[in-house]
Amino acid sequence: MLMDTFEQARKHTIRYEGPAPDFFEGALLGNGGLGVVVTTRPDAVMLHFGHNNVWDIRIAEDHAQDIGTFQDVFDKLLAIPAELSSLTEDPWYRDYCDMAGRNYRKAYPKPMPCGSLLLRYDRRDAEVLGHTVHIAEGRCLVDFLIQGKLASLEIFVEPEHDRLWMQMTDASTGEPLPFFHDVSVLPDPDTPQEFPTAHIHKEAGGLVQSFTQILSYVEQPSTPYVSHPKDKAFRLAVRSGANRGFAACVELWEGLYTDFTETANTAPPELEGYSAARVSTEEHWRDYWSRSAVALEDELLERTWYLNLYFFNCAVKAGVTCPGLFANWSYRSIGADWHGDYHMNYNTQQPFWLPFSSNHLDKHIPYVDMIDHVLPVSQKWAKEYYKLRGAYFPHSAYPVEMAMMPYPVPHWGWEICETPWAVQSLWWHYLYTMDESFLRERAFVPMKEAVLFMVDYMKRTEASGERWGDDKYHIFPTVVPELYEISPGFAKNSDCIVDLTLTKFLFKAFTQACGILQEQETESALLQEIEEILSRFPAYPTAQSDRGQVFVSVAGEDPEVVYNVPNPITTVFPGEEHGLHSPKDEYETAVNSYRNHRNEGGNDLVFYNMAGARLGVLDLERFKRQITYCLLPNGTCTDRVLASGGRYADTTNFDFMARMGIWFENFSLPAVINECLLQSYNGCLRFFPNWPKGKSAQFQTLRAVGGFLVSASFHADEVEHIEILSEAGSKLSFYIPWAEGALCIGTFGEKHLQGEAGELETVAGEIIRIVKWLP
Repeated sequence: MLMDTFEQARKHTIRYEGPAPDFFEGALLGNGGLGVVVTTRPDAVMLHFGHNNVWDIRIAEDHAQDIGTFQDVFDKLLAIPAELSSLTEDPWYRDYCDMAGRNYRKAYPKPMPCGSLLLRYDRRDAEVLGHTVHIAEGRCLVDFLIQGKLASLEIFVEPEHDRLWMQMTDASTGEPLPFFHDVSVLPDPDTPQEFPTAHIHKEAGGLVQSFTQILSYVEQPSTPYVSHPKDKAFRLAVRSGANRGFAACVELWEGLYTDFTETANTAPPELEGYSAARVSTEEHWRDYWSRSAVALEDELLERTWYLNLYFFNCAVKAGVTCPGLFANWSYRSIGADWHGDYHMNYNTQQPFWLPFSSNHLDKHIPYVDMIDHVLPVSQKWAKEYYKLRGAYFPHSAYPVEMAMMPYPVPHWGWEICETPWAVQSLWWHYLYTMDESFLRERAFVPMKEAVLFMVDYMKRTEASGERWGDDKYHIFPTVVPELYEISPGFAKNSDCIVDLTLTKFLFKAFTQACGILQEQETESALLQEIEEILSRFPAYPTAQSDRGQVFVSVAGEDPEVVYNVPNPITTVFPGEEHGLHSPKDEYETAVNSYRNHRNEGGNDLVFYNMAGARLGVLDLERFKRQITYCLLPNGTCTDRVLASGGRYADTTNFDFMARMGIWFENFSLPAVINECLLQSYNGCLRFFPNWPKGKSAQFQTLRAVGGFLVSASFHADEVEHIEILSEAGSKLSFYIPWAEGALCIGTFGEKHLQGEAGELETVAGEIIRIVKWLP
């Protein structure tokens, strides 16, 4: 039975009672570029604006000549006594890290808040009652009591233009109401003092207000200010009116400052356009929700699915800069921690685990564009710093012009896993679409550049030979994400499990890509190198724990260590090597590793639970409790600490990350739920692999590997029906969910399949129905 996807989304609203003056209590709106936080005070409504394209673009790139080369630093590290408890006890290394980290310690680059809009009212006559975000339509209603009568301020962001619209109406009649007596645009209070001061301009009798903020390209702009051709700017303007009632339109322009002569006198459109903008906004959201849907008997999981898909649509879209850590919502210093940048050891990749199974592939394109943006500096770093082929993708990066790595400090900057990890989703994009044009035009070159680097890095003299006591090619040196840094004597800096599993993933993906694109002959030398390395590939590190054999992040590690990132289960995800399909012994080791894992929190809400779903052992009730623990009043999930004993002490504020910003990475929570309903990572569809018996569930047009759109329902402890649209005409493989076998109906007629799994040839555009075989 088909779901009304829009009505499913309408069931889930976000309600906040009373005034919401705090940034993290406010309603979140957005169109993927423009982001707005609607806060309410007892005397005013305050809206804070941000945009994925708007950054303080200044960058410090000092000490380039002092960084040296990888070999220079490596040789000096080899000479430091292995008996030290930490390399920072060595004066040279301590000073080197201080020098190499100075650029990153500057406050910029960072997302630049785009100002605020103040709407003041007389609280003697009116009281704010609360607000509701209607996620289905992308609009917020702020409720008031005005002289004993209910009224609402409707607010929404237009999808195709960076405009926000508002209108005040009587709640019972729908008639427009006059209300706010003061409407003011305000530059952000924490705008860098070095920037030219933005002045408020008023036009049309005060009904149009605006300010333009210049964003200097030069680190320390001169006084008086002299423009640079690469300076950027943004302009925030509001048009308001109260002839029949209060209405307003706010618009943001952004780009090169040299282009702003064209927008200097531009005002938001006339308010008569409100109705048309409202219609186009609802149509946009209806289309968005039509891509996929779920109906789950578990109310919290269903709500989590819809709310985070709402936030995701607000935060990212094709044609706009890829969001950083805190997406497009910022105010003052909120959203500026760690520069709000791209952290390539999971943070940047994690949000983009969502678009594939949820069937929102267009939302992955900003990530692909980001890879294109960082590729030149990655190639330059591989060539000049490592003296190797290919591209070494950075630990941290910015959406600004870069000439060198922003964070060249070895103790995190040498995380080798980030290179294969950076390009992984490019291969996923092909697998979930079977789009050969995308593979050739967008994925192949970055994948090849990553392969070239990894091949050369593993074939270095220091990474193999007699000193290792084996014939393997090793990944050395490297750094376990968020753990150990560089150890004296490199004791914990070789063959990290995340490096190994992602490198193996990359090598196999590239080999397949060459076959698909008929590049075997052109790339024959590189493919031979890959084959040779894979034949002499290191084993995954393991240890004995109280729960049996487990994977650990690096050889010799205590299995009771407290992690920050769930390293030991990366062969399950994102490595995709282990899961429900695995041989019994490998599966048991993976499950033991999952259950033995100790995580201090912050980086595991999605990551760790994703692996549990892949293994079919995710405790959904515990998962829900963790979601609840991380929930903020605005409906998003923050990063919160779970345990001391690792990097965090008993005196640590377990909530210290909550006020840094809106954590973009956690919007991928629906991907965890999708994996509980449908898995296809190994090319064979598995239905409801982590869904509890006794609870009904239905999903519609989730996307699977092979270019399939899959719908299915679960009721009374078993799968009821399955319907699959084959977009690409790929061969369909699936695990048969009934002991009696499956009846398959398609253009081929009817087929009865029995056993553990079945296969069907499909035709592009074909719909296949699969039901339980009834003899």
